[in-house]
Amino acid sequence: MLKTQFRFCITGFTLPCSASAGRGIGREFWFVILTLMSMVMLTPTSTVAQDAAVSGKKKIVVCSTTQIADFARNIAGDQWEVKCVLGAGQDPHSYRTTVADSRDVAGADLCLENGWNLEGHGWMRTLAEGSQRPIRTCVAGVKPLRTEDATGEVKDPHAWMDPENAWIYVKNIRDGLSEIDPENAELFASRADLYRYQLKSLKVWIDTQVNKIPLQRRILVSHHDAFGYFCHAFKFQARSPQGWSTAELKGVSPAKQQSIVQMIRAQGVKSIFIETTLKQEMIAAIAKEAGVKIGGELYSDAMGVKGSAGETYIGMMRENVLTIVQGLK
Repeated sequence: MLKTQFRFCITGFTLPCSASAGRGIGREFWFVILTLMSMVMLTPTSTVAQDAAVSGKKKIVVCSTTQIADFARNIAGDQWEVKCVLGAGQDPHSYRTTVADSRDVAGADLCLENGWNLEGHGWMRTLAEGSQRPIRTCVAGVKPLRTEDATGEVKDPHAWMDPENAWIYVKNIRDGLSEIDPENAELFASRADLYRYQLKSLKVWIDTQVNKIPLQRRILVSHHDAFGYFCHAFKFQARSPQGWSTAELKGVSPAKQQSIVQMIRAQGVKSIFIETTLKQEMIAAIAKEAGVKIGGELYSDAMGVKGSAGETYIGMMRENVLTIVQGLK
């Protein structure tokens, strides 16, 4: 007698049966089996699928600079996806946006810019307004340092170089996320509070480190005026051959470079520094003529690459301070 074999696999359980064996099984039993099978078919087969569904619903914040993106990740946690226009080592003053940047911004729930024209010609705001996306300016509430360029007096945009100003950035980001996503506002506030303690500790640590350098030696010479807020907070003199923006760095006059050389000699500066976002030829030439060494590289307008010591805001500040102290003490 020919027997037909059936195998039903239900969540890992295998039920063998034959036609003859099935004669004694009631209709109610088969109804239960078929119901269970349909439930299995309609249920997500893995937590990966569930996670994918959740991640697909995340809101997106697009940031102009690497520092702002790091602040945002610390506050947003897993509730939002954080994207950044600039990569490690890229210069916001001279950056030119791409089609990919426009596409990212068009899909954003919130955009974040530094402001005060750090993003040369306001490219982040142009992207956001072009796609009608909300944008927040992270320097809102910062007391600006004033500097000058060819157009006259301007606000120095490098405000994050003082950890106290970094807290203002964080508050603006916290409030921006909370306004759009009030359900997670308490989480954003709690993370911001924790990060504030980290920033306070960072400032105390920097004070301890720079006190190893006598006040008369606290002269920080680098490519451009990116360290004004750092110098103001920690009692350094900032000197550079270029003003606050790198956009016209190639136009630095020989007379300006010579004045820096003379200042280095007159004040006995021990070391000068290059910036990771810029080429070192000009600083190398100044160092050679002045007879001083290059003390190392400093993170200025962008953080370090992933996996480097300067890949976070706190990491870049820590490494900058260690480099400066070793070069000047």
